[in-house]
Order: sequence, then C-alpha cells, then structure tokens
Amino acid sequence: MTIELLLKQASKVLLGGLLMASMQVHSESTGTEAPDFTLKSNSGENLRLAEQRGDVVLLNFWASWCGPCRQEMPHLNELQARYEAIRLKVYGVNVDESSKEAERAIKSLKIAFPVLFDNSNTVAKLFDIDAMPTTVIIDKNGNMRHLHRGYKSGYEKTYDKQVVSLIRE
Repeated sequence: MTIELLLKQASKVLLGGLLMASMQVHSESTGTEAPDFTLKSNSGENLRLAEQRGDVVLLNFWASWCGPCRQEMPHLNELQARYEAIRLKVYGVNVDESSKEAERAIKSLKIAFPVLFDNSNTVAKLFDIDAMPTTVIIDKNGNMRHLHRGYKSGYEKTYDKQVVSLIRE
C-alpha cells in the first residue's frame, strides 16, 4: 500500500469521525417525491427506484470507512429479513470511491440486502446526503416519508415502527 493511499484512507476515517462528532442524530418527516435513479447493484444488475413502487423502500446511504454505518448493518439485515415478505425492500447505497472497498465491507459485514454503488455520489447529491449514515424511508407511492441522519444504537426501533406503519397504509 502506498503512502498516498494510506493518507487518503486516514483522511476518510478522520473526516467520518469529525462528521459524526459534529452532528446530532435526528429524524425528519417529509412528503416529497423521491428522486428517481438507476444504479448498479452488487449482483451486477441495474436497479431503478421508480420500479420499486408498490413496496416500502428503505435506502441506507453508507461508506465502508464509517463506523456507525458498519454498526448499523446487522440491524438492517434483521429488518430486511423480518419484513421482506410483506413488501419492504432494503437497499444500501454505498458512496465509496472504489467498489472494491465496498465489496470487502459487504463480505466482512455479511450484508444480506442489495447494495447499490454510487461511486460518484450522484444519487447522494440528489437526496442531499450530508451525513453518514443517512436512511431514507420511502412509501409505496414513491414519496420520501422519513429521513434519518446519523445512527445510534436503538435507532432501528424507530425504523421498525415507521416501516410497519407504511406497510399498513
């Protein structure tokens, strides 16, 4: 590993830590239509958000260098397993510059849901993502209903309640 690569990785970790330290974890309600996008998934297939209408969609924007993102993944796996049969789709949107870094994280974290690669942050910009992780919960009609910036232990209980409420609508 070159010194430039080491410095780049160290700066990402430092930036992620500073970002998390400076922000408050919070949830917002919204009702605006989710921007449509198409991204390649870790299975090699392209996924278009508009084609998911009829299902509740949880988008989790994350990066391999983000500690809270990594901490949250097992809970997202559980949420997907619990509600997949009743119309919940969980997608990770990885914003790493390199898909290889994301693939290593997917394997080590045993992520069971599809991960979409947003290497150029195009989709992250569409959703105004300014914190890692950020979770967007979208209703069956394609409207963003809940936005969560950051993560702390126990937050998944809020996701659970919000997802169940949207599935029942």
